[in-house]
Amino acid sequence: MGYDIGVIPGDGIGTAVTEAAIDVLDRAAEIYGFETTWTHYDWGSHRYLESGAMMPADGTDQLSTHDSIFLGAVGHPDIPDHVTLHGLLLPIRKEFDQYVCKRPNVLFEGIESPLRGYDAGEIDFVVYRENTEGEYSDLGGREHVGHQHDFAVQTAGFTRHGTERIVRRAFEAAQERERHLTSVTKSNAQRHSMVFWDDIVERVSDDFPEIDMERLLVDRASMELVRRPEDFDVIVASNLFGDILTDIGAIVTGSLGIAPSANINPEGEFPSLFEPVHGSAPDIAGEGIANPLAAVLSGAMMLEHLEEGEAASALWTAVEAQLAAGDPRTPDLGGDETTDAVVDDLLDRLR
Repeated sequence: MGYDIGVIPGDGIGTAVTEAAIDVLDRAAEIYGFETTWTHYDWGSHRYLESGAMMPADGTDQLSTHDSIFLGAVGHPDIPDHVTLHGLLLPIRKEFDQYVCKRPNVLFEGIESPLRGYDAGEIDFVVYRENTEGEYSDLGGREHVGHQHDFAVQTAGFTRHGTERIVRRAFEAAQERERHLTSVTKSNAQRHSMVFWDDIVERVSDDFPEIDMERLLVDRASMELVRRPEDFDVIVASNLFGDILTDIGAIVTGSLGIAPSANINPEGEFPSLFEPVHGSAPDIAGEGIANPLAAVLSGAMMLEHLEEGEAASALWTAVEAQLAAGDPRTPDLGGDETTDAVVDDLLDRLR
């Protein structure tokens, strides 16, 4: 079996963690008897600075031929973040209907949470974030720019189809886990879109009577993730709220440097995209000390999606074992080792 993967290393440390993860993924492919072909696309902020576009006009057409897409990181200090995001990642998510953003948050053995009193495995939840509409819908505009009466309108668009399908996927995930689901909104203030979301959650919950379901406002959910993270199992939220909550989740489980994510088209009509949660970290780019573990774990999620379950499990286990051993570690985890040292250790563990 072979897989053709489109690779966008992107910006900053994206190139380093992508190269590192590919080395580990290739070793897993060799051991578990499948082939991976990597097609690299030199797209990102450097391309924008040269040509005014993060990717070519037919970029998604080029990516559509691949089984999956692997992304390093996007972002540059000289380019506003809305330019880089709307120029690459958001168009890919929307064009390929990657409506599930799945982000696991696990406190690994050997990693200390900034919250007191938590041992390995006691924090373990997954966020299902709606990924193609909501607050990240590109609906709105600005008028009278540069004048005293300049104004902006930004509209969040929610459809019944889009909301119901992410909610249903989250309930299905809860069935396979601890059967507890938390829906996060701000329906006390946003009485149209978020009450609409609440109504759909209530309706879908009727199909899953075995699931213990709670609803939290986003400010309360943010507080509870810090106060009682062990009580969460599956969280489902809109694009904006899911984005915020997953960063909180990454921090309470130790570090953005070990947080993976997947942008999934569950039906398989289009390729899905896998990426580490961390950004491009331009301050350490080129120093050889970027933590590759989030990229490796994102690669494991990609292999799981491609139904290479044994290889995916082996990668996850190798990362768990390395973290539990406490060495090697890059500076973000309190160590002084390099990216290459972390990769070499993972390759040895896979052997």
